[in-house]
Amino acid sequence: MTTTPKPVHFLLLFYVCLKTLVLAQDENQFIYNGFQGANLHLDGLAQNQPNGLLQLTNASEKQSGHAFYQLPIKFNDSLPQTLSFSTNFVFIMVPEYPVNGHGIAFTISPSTNFTGAFTTEYLGILNSTNNGLSSNHLLAIELDTSKNEQFNDIDNNHVGIDVNNLTSIDSATASYYSSREGKNKTLTLVSGNPIQVWIDYDGVENLLNVTLAPIPSPKPNRPLLTTPIDLSPILLDSMYVGFSSSTGAAATNHYILGWSFNKSGTSQNIEISKLPSLPQQRKSREKPGTAIIVSLVTLSIMLIITIIVIVCHVRRKKYEDIQEDWEQEYGTQRFSYKDLYKATKGFKSKELLGAGGFGKVYRGVIPSSKELIAVKKISHDSKQGMREFVAEIVSMGRLRHRNLVRLLGYCRRKGELLLVYDYMPNGSLDKFLFGSKQALNWVQRCQILRGVASALQYLHEEWEQVVLHRDVKASNVLLDADLNGRLGDFGLARLYDHGKNPETTNVVGTLGYLAPEFSRTGQATTSTDVYSFGVFMLEVACGRKPIETQGLPEERVLIDWVIEYWKQGAILETSDPRLRGEYLKEEMELVLKLGLFCSHPNAAVRPSMRQVVQYLDGDALFPNDILLDIASIGTLGVRNEASPKFVISFPSSILNSFHDSMSSSLLHSGR
Repeated sequence: MTTTPKPVHFLLLFYVCLKTLVLAQDENQFIYNGFQGANLHLDGLAQNQPNGLLQLTNASEKQSGHAFYQLPIKFNDSLPQTLSFSTNFVFIMVPEYPVNGHGIAFTISPSTNFTGAFTTEYLGILNSTNNGLSSNHLLAIELDTSKNEQFNDIDNNHVGIDVNNLTSIDSATASYYSSREGKNKTLTLVSGNPIQVWIDYDGVENLLNVTLAPIPSPKPNRPLLTTPIDLSPILLDSMYVGFSSSTGAAATNHYILGWSFNKSGTSQNIEISKLPSLPQQRKSREKPGTAIIVSLVTLSIMLIITIIVIVCHVRRKKYEDIQEDWEQEYGTQRFSYKDLYKATKGFKSKELLGAGGFGKVYRGVIPSSKELIAVKKISHDSKQGMREFVAEIVSMGRLRHRNLVRLLGYCRRKGELLLVYDYMPNGSLDKFLFGSKQALNWVQRCQILRGVASALQYLHEEWEQVVLHRDVKASNVLLDADLNGRLGDFGLARLYDHGKNPETTNVVGTLGYLAPEFSRTGQATTSTDVYSFGVFMLEVACGRKPIETQGLPEERVLIDWVIEYWKQGAILETSDPRLRGEYLKEEMELVLKLGLFCSHPNAAVRPSMRQVVQYLDGDALFPNDILLDIASIGTLGVRNEASPKFVISFPSSILNSFHDSMSSSLLHSGR
């Protein structure tokens, strides 16, 4: 029996080791100067064109495309330097319409399966359910051409770094540093011209750099983004690298011309001369008569623009301010439409804060004083009661309290009434309690409760007339720059003289906040405001809405729920779980019990707002025995709201009668 000499054994072993090393390097380093014959994982609209272009999306709307390197990249988090990587690629975006698609994202993902990902603003990699989950283990560098307020996008032409979430941890408007000119120059991502991107991560320094430049410029010596970030919790041992793109409601052709990647060093330079030719739609040859056609189109556009300008001028003259002699007595509280038009930049949609049953609200800046304001536009086509209505607006404008949203004045023009308020930069409280904004701590919530209670005491007892708000709730409490609560939206407010009884009116307000006697008799009093404030206190302390139905077998009434826990001796368990128990137990118990006291179904038992302020400030002892009968009564008031006899007039219907209520007088100033 013959045996192979030992030197041959050694050579075979050396060859196998060398081959294994080469294969390992090939798996973690590659370069494509065009994609002819490239072995990529493609899905969706993604395809290799015959000339070597990698097309991610085409003119199809609400579609996505993915192109990933076929083999997983071996990331090892045992050593920081093994997390480092470097890549560069050349892309082109060609829009089909003036409105762009959503862009391209270079993506590092544990999987190439993006089933369930949305094909719109989520760039084909996430959806509304998994967006933000740490289990995604996703890193994306987005080249975003659509501004989305949901993700706090800075503009519609930016580069962002996304970690498990489409809300970027860092972003910047697309630009590159020109060494020759010594400054940054803006780049238009969707220009139809090739742009090169370099992405470099240093696993030792925990630093991610993103750099852009137009072809054929060299790599700038200053990155566009330099972001400190530790990717060790994100990158698993085995990850896929590639591209994702989506079109949304508007289509854009997204192309990758070349791509280089290196897991263990600097990625190789793409050879620009070897890249495939530009997309066919960018290579149109000039045909005879093109200049004439362009000239005719230009003249047509200029003519259309001229006609539009003339029509706008005529319409503006037609709808000038309406100001009658009797309005002169209101002086400075009367704004000119011209000033408000300039303040809101012509009531542009980007200045729109919100819209509702009463009309639209716009943010504005008064040019002369640089004061921030909120302007509400209300449609009206009736002169009935206008003089009395404006007089009531001006009266409300004299309200002065640090915890009230201030009405600054008004403007009238044909078909419209415009009301001007202080601007509240942090919007409404309900966005902090139930929305996506960061939860408020207990100290901030107590300060807001004291502020709103003080404002209601002022309205009920301290102003020249009694003011019934009639719609106290979290969405009508606005927060200023320092997160102080201010009671706003006096759209349903009523005024009457001290010592007199208010008139009976239609039942107005919001389900869950209405006192039982108000829904039966239609007579609002200061006590009905106290009831609403009691529900509001529970809303702030518990972080729950007055009536909840979503995801529950039956509706849950907040007052009933708190009473049940109180009867079990566990009332503190109703506190908002987002507070994580970080509050004074005595304060929390006081607020919860005071909320039940204020929302007592018997109006005669409820405290006045002056007493509420004293309890909150610690100037009076809370009468614990006053609540003993609530446990057996429950939320009688809330039950009555659902009865067949209950009638409610929502704000959108109030504008039909200026005399009956101040329905259109105030707004959610900061929304």
